[in-house]
Amino acid sequence: MQLQLDDVALFTRIAQLGTLSAAARERNVPVSQVTRALTRLEAACGVRLLHRTTHGLSLTDEGDTLLSYGRRLLDTTAELDSELSGKLSGPSGWVRISVSPLMAECVIAPSLAGLYQRWPLLHLDINADDRMADMARDGIDVAIRTGASVSDTLVARQIGEYGRTLYASPRYLARCGTPQHPDDLAHHHLIANSASPNLNRWSRIGQPDLQIQGQTRADNTALLLSLVVHGVGISRLHDLMAAPWVRQGALVPILQDHFASPRIPIYAVMLQERHRLPKIRACIDYWSECLANLAQPGNASAQATPTSDFFKFTPALSSWTLLDQDDPPPERELALLAAALIAAGRRLNRPTHTP
Repeated sequence: MQLQLDDVALFTRIAQLGTLSAAARERNVPVSQVTRALTRLEAACGVRLLHRTTHGLSLTDEGDTLLSYGRRLLDTTAELDSELSGKLSGPSGWVRISVSPLMAECVIAPSLAGLYQRWPLLHLDINADDRMADMARDGIDVAIRTGASVSDTLVARQIGEYGRTLYASPRYLARCGTPQHPDDLAHHHLIANSASPNLNRWSRIGQPDLQIQGQTRADNTALLLSLVVHGVGISRLHDLMAAPWVRQGALVPILQDHFASPRIPIYAVMLQERHRLPKIRACIDYWSECLANLAQPGNASAQATPTSDFFKFTPALSSWTLLDQDDPPPERELALLAAALIAAGRRLNRPTHTP
């Protein structure tokens, strides 16, 4: 049996997209060309691979078998090509990532120039969607997630962690006073998260949790942040999202000795058969370096704010772990450390000057 690799690749896309026309549009070729390639592949295999009905396409048993082996074959070929080309010219090619819109805008985008400066042959295809992507079906190389369970289908590298703290603006505190005890919050304007009610249970240290209703509610994390910055009231915000505003003096953390801030891990998740690709390792290593650099004691910009320990990265967090694909999607407020990543990325790519 002699198979053409391109025909196998096309077949996997037909299976994933569901129609011949969709595969043809993706390749910008006539449907007849896709049909001929499928016919050629079925002839080489000696079996029918797809059922064609008025309702669409479905895999035969033999087609399902070929799809499984074909994916592995293509992944192995891509890994070999990447390894060989990487040894000659460094990591190269397209990396497709899946992140929440806020993560894409505030973390990936600010760090991208530094990544390209280090690895100019890399290219990123960013899938910014709150929906949990099917990594195999959607061709995702890396997904940024929080929380995970063990599985044999995915591999994850924990690249950091985050927590949440109560914040208010100096303008609000000047107008309404600074609460000194959780009981004082009964006399303050609180802002609740209507999209994630569980975030309205504020964990106290050694005391029962405080369940807030809020005098204002918002279903969007960016709006919550804006309301607090503009002096509307007090809310519990993602520390990494608040960090740039704290550095600018626009936000102040409050009641830190009274409310807990459990650390939540952040993972870069990859398909098990692809996580060793140099282009994927290059992206993950770069983002990990940015975050590790941010947490170093000698980092002056990090030390300039009480949020210097909001993002911690240690070698212990860089281990590889198997994860399940059905864990919940990353929350919209995940890891919004734009200013910190910009600064860390610049430091990583700044030329070294010899005195």
